[in-house]
Amino acid sequence: MPYLIHQDTILYYETHGRGTPILLLHGNGEDCRYFDAQLPALTAHGYRVIRMDTRGHGRSGWGKSPLTFTRFAADAAAVLDACGETSAHLLGFSDGGNTAILFALQYPQRVRSLILNGANLTPAGLKPGVRLLDAAGWAAGSFCGLFSEPAKKRAEIIGLMVTQPQIKAGWLEAIHAPALVVAGEHDMILRRHTEEIARRIPGAKLKILPGADHFLAARHPAQFNRMILSFLEEAEQKR
Repeated sequence: MPYLIHQDTILYYETHGRGTPILLLHGNGEDCRYFDAQLPALTAHGYRVIRMDTRGHGRSGWGKSPLTFTRFAADAAAVLDACGETSAHLLGFSDGGNTAILFALQYPQRVRSLILNGANLTPAGLKPGVRLLDAAGWAAGSFCGLFSEPAKKRAEIIGLMVTQPQIKAGWLEAIHAPALVVAGEHDMILRRHTEEIARRIPGAKLKILPGADHFLAARHPAQFNRMILSFLEEAEQKR
């Protein structure tokens, strides 16, 4: 199993298949297995799938510094370096989508295309009920964290959704890679927030999956895979 020592921690990543690289970035509290249903479709269509556990998640280490999406983006760049890839398509889900946005802003030349599934620019992009639950979980976890190191770390993970990211909408206008913005009809991200992300990225496509919630790739894999494969093929043709 490949591990990479980067800065102050160890990062876990995997590669599958051969061909055009695509980097998969999972969401809050998950690990790279979230994309299990995408692996067969992507590898069968000629993609080299690179997926990683975000620091503080899964088999990756924590490090000594606070968790931030900017740090996650730097970690993702290091994983691409370790795989010998100068650029890749990026598929980011939820917090992974937030990381993908910052990656595209920090390393524009390394992005072949961008698929953002359930991303948000700020915590205000989440529906009020979700924000309330996150804030309550963060407060409870922070209190328990005074007595328990695991609780403290869990609180920091939840805190990502409460305090981060802080991406200005205008920054998205600097992204010029082909982009697909995806959400479910019943997503935990506000519809108008998703629409603004798509509107701000020049030429971005917006897809809202009817009847679906936040977890499109896992709960509607066949439809999700068809959608992203079509987009990826079109993006490659434009290169």
